[in-house]
Amino acid sequence: MNSQEGKRVYDLDRAHVFHSWSAQSTLSPMTIAGAEGSWVWDYDGNRFLDISSQLVNVNIGHQHPKVIQAIADQAAVLSTISPNHANDKRGEAAQRITSLAPMHLNKVFFTNGGADAVENAIRMARIHTGKRKVLSFYRSYHGNTGAAIASTGDPRRWPNEYADAHVHFFGPYLYRSSFWATTPEQESERALAHLEQVIQFEGPGTIAALLMESVVGTAGILVPPPGYLEGVRELCNRYGIVWIADEVMCGFGRTGKWFAFDHFNAQPDLITFAKGVNSGYVPVGGVVISDEIAATFDNQVFPGGLTYSGHPLAAASIVATLDAMREEGIVENAAMIGETVLGPGLRELQEKHPVIGEVRGLGVFWAVELVTDRATKEPLAPYGGSSPAMNEFVSECKKNGLLPFTNYNRIHVVPPCTITVDEMNEALVRLDSALSAIDKHYVGA
Repeated sequence: MNSQEGKRVYDLDRAHVFHSWSAQSTLSPMTIAGAEGSWVWDYDGNRFLDISSQLVNVNIGHQHPKVIQAIADQAAVLSTISPNHANDKRGEAAQRITSLAPMHLNKVFFTNGGADAVENAIRMARIHTGKRKVLSFYRSYHGNTGAAIASTGDPRRWPNEYADAHVHFFGPYLYRSSFWATTPEQESERALAHLEQVIQFEGPGTIAALLMESVVGTAGILVPPPGYLEGVRELCNRYGIVWIADEVMCGFGRTGKWFAFDHFNAQPDLITFAKGVNSGYVPVGGVVISDEIAATFDNQVFPGGLTYSGHPLAAASIVATLDAMREEGIVENAAMIGETVLGPGLRELQEKHPVIGEVRGLGVFWAVELVTDRATKEPLAPYGGSSPAMNEFVSECKKNGLLPFTNYNRIHVVPPCTITVDEMNEALVRLDSALSAIDKHYVGA
C-alpha cells in the first residue's frame, strides 16, 4: 500500500497521457500497482478480480513466470533485430502458431497488433483476388486503423471512415434477430440468405474478402448458430471470396479451443491474431496465411512491412505462452470453466435477476445482456452509449472488488483462461451483488 505513490502516478497520467476513445477532461483512471494471475491491485491496497482480462487479452493470466522469464532471457541475448533477418524465436513462434492452424495455413506475417494484422490480411486478399470490396458485420470490431476501422461496424467507425470499398451486412444474432427468426437454425439459414443477397447485389466480381470475427467479441460475444460458418465457407468458395477469420479476441483458448472456428466444421483462408497469442505481454499480432495466398507472393513483392515485425521479445513471449498453455492445460481449463462453472453460474443469475435478458458464450468468453423489460428486450443502455444504470453497475462491481468489461447494455464476463474454479465462483458471487443493486431499474412484468 502506497497512496502517495498512487497519487504521483495519477497526476503524471493526467498531466501528460492522452487516452484512447475518451474525452480527456472526464477521465479518472484507476492506478494499477501490480497484478498476478486473475488479480490486479491499486496503490491503496484494493484487490480486484479481473473478469475483463484487461481488453480480453490476458488469456494466460497476469505475470505468468514462464513468459516473464522468456522475455528477460531473450532481452539478454538479442533485444531487437530488423525483420529482414532470420531469427530463431521468430521462426519458432511462427511454427508454434501454424502447428495449431489448419494444415493449409503454413506461413505467418507478424505485425504489431490486431488492427494492423487486419490491414495486412485485407491487403493480401485484395492483391490475391484482384478485387477491392470487403464485406463485414455491422456488429463487429476490427481495429482502429484505416481499413480495419472502416470494416468495423460499431459507432467508432463513424468519425473514421476514410478507407473505401467496405460493405456491411447483418450477421446472426438470434436474441435480436434481423430476420424474424425463432430458432438457431432459422437464424442461420436466413442470415446466410441475406449474406448471399448482399454478395449478389454488390457483385461477386468486386468482392475480395469476407472479414468476420469467428465469435464476435466487443460487439456482443455472438456465437454463430449451427451451420453458419460452414455456409460462409461455401459462399466464399462459390463466389471466389477470401474468408478472413478475425481471431484477435476470440483466439488462443478464449472459447475453450485454440481457435474459435475450431468449434465448427469450416476453415478460413487467412487468420488474424494478436491479444491471447502472448496475452499482450509485448505488443504483437499477425496473419496466418494459406498456402495458396502465400504463393501469390512467391515472385511478386508483398507491399507491406513493419519495423517491429516479429520482434524477438514478442516472438519469445509467444513461444513461452503457447508452450505454457500446452503444458499446463490452459485451453482445457478455459473449456472446463465455461462448461461447469461460468455458463451454469450465469444462467443461475439470469433466473434470479430479471434485468438479465440473455446469457451466451463459450469457454471464458461470455456476455450478459441487461434489459429493462424481458418482453420488449429494451436494453439497459442505448446502442452506442451508456446509462446511469450501467454506470451504477460498474461502480458496484468495483466496490465489490470486481474489474468488469462492459459495452453499452452488456457485461462481458471474460476472465483469464487460467482462472480457478474458486476464483470463478467468487467472481459470480460479487457479480450477483452488483446485479442486485441495479434490479430496481427493471420495469417489465
